[in-house]
Amino acid sequence: MNSTEKFVEIYKKDPEGLAFCPYRICPVGAHSDHNFGKITGLAIDKGVQIAYRPKQNGVIELSSIQFDKRAQWHIHQIDAKPTGDWADYLRGATWALSKRRTLKVGLCGVVEGTLPIGGLSSSAAVIIAFLSALCRVNDIHLTEQEMILTAQDAENNYVGVACGKLDQSCEVYSKKDHLLYLDTKDDTYELIPTHPGMKPYKIAIFFSGVERTLAGSAFNMRVDECKSAAYALMAYEGMQYGKFSETFLRDVPYDVFLKHKDKLPDNWRKRAEHWYSEYERVEKAAEAWRNGDIDTYGRLSFESGESSITKWETGSPELKTLYELMTKTDGIYGGRFSGAGFKGCCMALIDPKFEESIITKIGEEYLKQFPNLEGKYSAHICASANGVSL
Repeated sequence: MNSTEKFVEIYKKDPEGLAFCPYRICPVGAHSDHNFGKITGLAIDKGVQIAYRPKQNGVIELSSIQFDKRAQWHIHQIDAKPTGDWADYLRGATWALSKRRTLKVGLCGVVEGTLPIGGLSSSAAVIIAFLSALCRVNDIHLTEQEMILTAQDAENNYVGVACGKLDQSCEVYSKKDHLLYLDTKDDTYELIPTHPGMKPYKIAIFFSGVERTLAGSAFNMRVDECKSAAYALMAYEGMQYGKFSETFLRDVPYDVFLKHKDKLPDNWRKRAEHWYSEYERVEKAAEAWRNGDIDTYGRLSFESGESSITKWETGSPELKTLYELMTKTDGIYGGRFSGAGFKGCCMALIDPKFEESIITKIGEEYLKQFPNLEGKYSAHICASANGVSL
């Protein structure tokens, strides 16, 4: 049953609107946006859809295909803190939008994710889809930048996830058959078209079968370790610095890091090593895509995955296994685990000629090592897509 069918079942009438936001992948540029790094990304043709109708009394009433509990609140009476359920991201979105615009109309809706949850920025996608619907019923028109910042505000300052703008930017700016190349410091970006001479590719998504929650993971700790490294490096170098919350590795030149890195605690040094190396990989990756060199782009994605495991030190046993299997499978240009890397999924850019053998090999080998995930593990083939329509 999809969101429209469920809506009709609950409300005995058709929805008046459908809001859709795609998921995203970030083959090169992971774990860097929160310190104003550069990223490359693609939206994919799967995402979050919400079937909805306006409610003139200002009530928000939402059900989910994936979760049992129905959620309800008023646009002017939002819980001050997250309640711990699936709708916290949407309460946060209501809260963030209400700070920027006057809300008068609520909505009832049914939320549907078209892939399993974990690693594809499902949290950002559901926020943006919901914001699109809430803006529509209130006749609010956000710019692309306003949408990105409102969605990020909901995650950072309501839910409590210290994410950057990678997810939201990919889901808003992306264009089918183009690679998004974004500088998260000044929000300048380029949509690099797929080179006519580039080898064909598809996007494979391998779900580990293990779900995850970002706010309850070590994600925020990794971000703080990066900022701690930046703060310490500035102090060692005698650079002027201010608040910890306003300190970023992007503000510390690489030669300053090289000069003082041995003074840093091991964890801080490793996080910084990942950030600086990922910054360089992104610049090389954008140039490779511009030249139609998907082999080099894929190799850089594999290197990004390796750095995330050894330097960023994330990756559950399941995701590390999937990553290792991808590196040893013919027809995969490159890939890495997607998202925070604690559970969730891996993504890969693949040669379509090998699609069937890749799906078979990865699935068989993975389930040999994790037979308990039979029925939970899944693989999906996707294509690039446009970002959300505002």
